[in-house]
Amino acid sequence: MAPRRSRPRQQRIEPSFDRPAPSRPQATGRPTGPVASQGAPNPQRRKTRRKPAKRRGGSRRRTGGGGGLGRFFGRMVYWSAVLGLWAVMGIAGVIAYHAMQLPPASEWRVPDRPPNVRIVANDGALLANRGDTGGEQIRVEELPAYLPQAVIAIEDRRFRNHFGLDPIGLARAMVVNAQAGRFVQGGSTITQQLAKNLFLTADRTISRKIQELILAVWLEATYSKDEIMELYLNRVYLGAGAYGVDAAARRYFGKAASQVTLAEAATLAGLLRAPSRWAPTRNPEGAEARAATVLQAMVEAGFITTEEAALARSNPAATVDRMRRGAANYVADAVMDELDRLIDVVDGDITVETTVDPYLQSRAELALRGALGAQDDTELQGAIVSVDGTGAIRAMVGGRDYGQSQFNRATRAFRQPGSAFKPFVYLAALEGGLTPSSLRIDQPVSFGGWSPVNYSREYRGPVTLADALALSLNTVAAQLAHEVGPARVINVAERLGIESDMERNASIALGTSEVSPTELTGAYAAFANGGYAIDPHLIVRVRDEEGRVLFSRDGTGFGQVIAPHHVRAMNAMLSRTLIIGTGRRAALETWTGAGKTGTTQGLRDAWFVGYTANLTTGVWIGKDDNTPMDGITGGGVPSQVWQAYMTDAHIGVPIAMLPGTDAQSLAALNPAAIIGNQAIPGVGVGGVPEAVPQLQMPQSVGRHSDPEDRSSPVLPDASQPSPLARFLGSIF
Repeated sequence: MAPRRSRPRQQRIEPSFDRPAPSRPQATGRPTGPVASQGAPNPQRRKTRRKPAKRRGGSRRRTGGGGGLGRFFGRMVYWSAVLGLWAVMGIAGVIAYHAMQLPPASEWRVPDRPPNVRIVANDGALLANRGDTGGEQIRVEELPAYLPQAVIAIEDRRFRNHFGLDPIGLARAMVVNAQAGRFVQGGSTITQQLAKNLFLTADRTISRKIQELILAVWLEATYSKDEIMELYLNRVYLGAGAYGVDAAARRYFGKAASQVTLAEAATLAGLLRAPSRWAPTRNPEGAEARAATVLQAMVEAGFITTEEAALARSNPAATVDRMRRGAANYVADAVMDELDRLIDVVDGDITVETTVDPYLQSRAELALRGALGAQDDTELQGAIVSVDGTGAIRAMVGGRDYGQSQFNRATRAFRQPGSAFKPFVYLAALEGGLTPSSLRIDQPVSFGGWSPVNYSREYRGPVTLADALALSLNTVAAQLAHEVGPARVINVAERLGIESDMERNASIALGTSEVSPTELTGAYAAFANGGYAIDPHLIVRVRDEEGRVLFSRDGTGFGQVIAPHHVRAMNAMLSRTLIIGTGRRAALETWTGAGKTGTTQGLRDAWFVGYTANLTTGVWIGKDDNTPMDGITGGGVPSQVWQAYMTDAHIGVPIAMLPGTDAQSLAALNPAAIIGNQAIPGVGVGGVPEAVPQLQMPQSVGRHSDPEDRSSPVLPDASQPSPLARFLGSIF
């Protein structure tokens, strides 16, 4: 047995931290050092050893690289979660802070919509809406489907799907604004807009925006989508003082929102972003272009077809101005003034039923506008008030054009009535004992330095009261006022309904104290209805939304204030104004009328107030600045307006006679022949027979006169007009 060869003993090498580390093997070289001096390894063993080494080396590379990337992504997820949690906590804190600035959620509620006053005529037709909104509250189901669809298409296309905040719409708006470099598109949803309109101010601050989001989410959680849309459509501002789609539809198109066409609905929806900019009354071209944009948005949203949009574009919305300019607005303003006296607080929508007859209202407006339009002076204004025997105002026009001037001259203009005041003087004389056949001398007179004269500067001598009133002789009216005293004249006027202050002086006989057309017309109504004082009124009944009656007029007036025989006497005298006197242009063909003209000094005011057994109507013509008119007197334009209106007003109405205007009563007014200024027995004040007073001729004749119609008819007495008067009569 061969001896075993001993292997050289290897020296143990202790690790040392002082020596340099062995060089790292090269990628292509073999390992060096003690390992290389060992015998050649078994190939199978080397292979076996290599494979694990290779696997270990490869495993280390994969594990080392994957572990670093994994740790990186792990850290990202972790810190993202941490940061996200902090962000959520921060946002929650910010929301909580701003929520604390709002009232407690338990107190949140949608504020009441400002009340609307719906004013209707005596047949239920709408005259006007008044209130802060300018229109009625309307339900979504009452609207055509394309109206809310137009709003959704142009304002908030995902309205039916979001929870009050539309992240997609908000992101899109941010991108668009960033690209444009300015604010061109908003990201607010309809719910956010409603929240802002209901609860917040228009401030553009982060704080207000956060509160808007909070309230929008609350609205979505509290109300259905249809309820939110209804709240929005009834409160959004659409320009021209209109709040809500109904107010805007009436303002721009003269119709209710339930009746708008597709083109009109698109126009209304287009106003939401910029009401003043695209208002069809101010910018019709811009409004039409904006409506086309809305129609295209509706097509894209699938609400309408391309053909429907094309048809709407070919028939664009047309605005109307009649609802804004019509005389019914004068009525509506007067109703609101009267309503303030009848109801203390209006806290909900109400309907006011009025006395106005739509047909009579339209005829009164037509008569006044036609007469004023025929004059060269565009500064002329006018007013008409027409009442029945109960005091119900059937028509009221406060000016020639409400769009140009909202001042209601029928109720708020206080002007001198001139000779239209004389019936109160004559009634006072009748109540003092005179009769229509009593005589007075038409001659120059003077009272305490005041010397009234007739318009023609001519005097007729002895005349009956009936003729003196018909011809509007100033000297006779002044004599009667002096005899009975200004206090009695004022008492009569107040008893019949004049409420304005009146001066207790001699000139009251010629209507120098100012009155309004409404109160003067109302006072005349006592002659037409048998002597009963009335209260001119517009409101019959007021109801709330549930139909409960808040006010109802009981129909009582002020009782009888004129004795029946005096009513007949006044009617007989005043009817002669339309037959032989200054109001002949007011004569009616089929009805018996009565009334009185009035013209103030300097032709500053012209009146005709007259009546039939059916209606009492007053007409005033003048200028707001009280400057003189050019040749207009009470016997001219006012009489013509009265005649035109009253003729239309009595079409189809059964004829009725005024007490005292029958043929026998009128014949009794004819006086006996009078020769010169001979004293002829008459009936004095107080019923004591007396001679006609022979008044002293004043040294100088004053220039205070009451001009009237210039005609001078032949009188049924012996007194004849002068040649000058006949000449003027032939001209005028």
